[in-house]
Amino acid sequence: MSKVRILTDRVANQIAAGEVIERPAAVVKELVENALDAGATRVEVEFRHGGRSLMRVEDNGSGMARDDALLALERHATSKIAEAADLDRLASYGFRGEALPSIASVSRFELQTREAGHDAGTEILVNGGKFVHVRECGRPVGTRIEVTHLFNSVPARRKFLKTDPTEAAHIIQCVRLYALACPQTAFTLVEDGRVIFRSPECATLAERVAEIFGRQTAEAVVPIEAGEAGMRLSGLIGRPGAGRATRHEMIVFVNQRPVDSRTLNYALIESYHESLPKGRYPLAFVFFDCDPAAVDVNVHPAKREVRFRSEPAVRAFVIRSVLQRLREISDTGFRKPDGAITETGWRRPDNNLSAPTAALQGGAAPRLAGQLGPIPLVAPAMPPQRVGGTALHPQSTAAPTPASGPNPVSGLPAEALAKAGIRNPQLNWRFVGLAHGSYALFETAAGLVLLDRRAAHERVWFERLQEQFRSGTVPSQRLLLPVPIELDPIMTALLLDRLAFLNAHGFEIGEFGRNFFRVEAVPVWMEPADAEPFLRDLLGAFREGRLPDRNTDLAREELARLAAAKAIRLPATAGETELQALVAQLLATRSPLTNPAGRPTYIELNHGELARRFQRG
Repeated sequence: MSKVRILTDRVANQIAAGEVIERPAAVVKELVENALDAGATRVEVEFRHGGRSLMRVEDNGSGMARDDALLALERHATSKIAEAADLDRLASYGFRGEALPSIASVSRFELQTREAGHDAGTEILVNGGKFVHVRECGRPVGTRIEVTHLFNSVPARRKFLKTDPTEAAHIIQCVRLYALACPQTAFTLVEDGRVIFRSPECATLAERVAEIFGRQTAEAVVPIEAGEAGMRLSGLIGRPGAGRATRHEMIVFVNQRPVDSRTLNYALIESYHESLPKGRYPLAFVFFDCDPAAVDVNVHPAKREVRFRSEPAVRAFVIRSVLQRLREISDTGFRKPDGAITETGWRRPDNNLSAPTAALQGGAAPRLAGQLGPIPLVAPAMPPQRVGGTALHPQSTAAPTPASGPNPVSGLPAEALAKAGIRNPQLNWRFVGLAHGSYALFETAAGLVLLDRRAAHERVWFERLQEQFRSGTVPSQRLLLPVPIELDPIMTALLLDRLAFLNAHGFEIGEFGRNFFRVEAVPVWMEPADAEPFLRDLLGAFREGRLPDRNTDLAREELARLAAAKAIRLPATAGETELQALVAQLLATRSPLTNPAGRPTYIELNHGELARRFQRG
């Protein structure tokens, strides 16, 4: 008996499904691509239970005749290419002819379609790769595909699916990408009977971004248009300073195809090197167009990645184009004097700010003069607010003392520091000076100590916030003018699921319409103007799993870590008294050697190290 055999079509289709259909979102992707390739101007996507029980994609495209519909379920059957040379001039999303038979082999698959000029449509039902029936049906021109019981014929695959919310998030993200790729096509997305978004035909990309991501995101981007040597870059990019904590809103398209391109992604990130802080990612909805022969779209089984023939040329072109656009924004947006608000929504750094150190205030971060306007957005006279079981008067400038013990007051002698609860009052650190505004130098009996001001403040704030979160005594300030936040559907779902958690940690957030919220109160350590970016970063951390939903203690720890970085408002200079008090607070913490991110708070050079460095015997 021969050892080599030809696999049956059913087994071959199931093996192909392992490459093409990795999760429910891949099914939606393939079906939406087919709808767009058929010329649809209206696409409706519905799914239930993260796509496990139902996925339905309906369009008003060209449809198919009976023979074409049957042939489409055969492996490697496609209307989009005919020979190998067509791969160099692809103008469609799909081209391999494996999607429909692969999906039908691992689900209950129902296809209804009608071509213009035919009185009746065709209905085909396939269950686990086996044809159940083929018959006529009544329906308008277009195609309707319903996929239920995904992986019913290969139940082992179902065990590898994630939770329903996770799979739903992937489906929503997939549909959003194609809605952005085709603004002239109306999209509707329905999850478990609830409309996630309904976007009519849009004349411009900016309108579609506003429909899907919200008006606030649309106002934070500007158009870009550039071209050279057979390459063209168009779309929308974020203004300088408008960044995100994740890459979910940095979306690139190559010849209208949404892809994950390292070349384009890193080119965008590098272009914003001087416009965004480290660790922040730019807003971008950009389309890169080039000769189809100059890009290979067939290097990934799911067509998710592409490869350029000349990657350095593409990278250089994108960087030049984005930098030129950012310079144009800077040249036209700034108004004198330096430090004033600009038309782009960000400001030049002002190195002459002087304000008391946040750590010495015992609570709320100081308001920097001129940064948020002359009047803080905090109600001047309101009834006492709830802070756990105590009351907080908003007009008070100092927050209540944390439960961890009184804060040391600058200038107190060692005995007073000991009475105040400082575990190590005998510092014996003589202040020498401040270098570059960031590093404080102290002389000690053992040698020299170099203190990182920001890292030290972060450690102090982190443990202070941890204690507040654990005890439920988070001081909050009610806002005179609520801060509006408009989110995309995924972020909206994340926020709705975690409103109780956030409201128990100093926030007061209320739903104010579809995908729209108002922040009524914020923790005292937060500036009202920081509420929107902080919440977006926080939801991004939830989305990426950095804040675990099921472990409240870990979620609080991560929230305290993010909050500690936001609470710091360091003035350009600091005096000896303030820095000595900071050292006292740092050494009173549980982990004074590192900040919450693990970076050292100070380094010590002992006499032996100094002698070695100076080659003294």
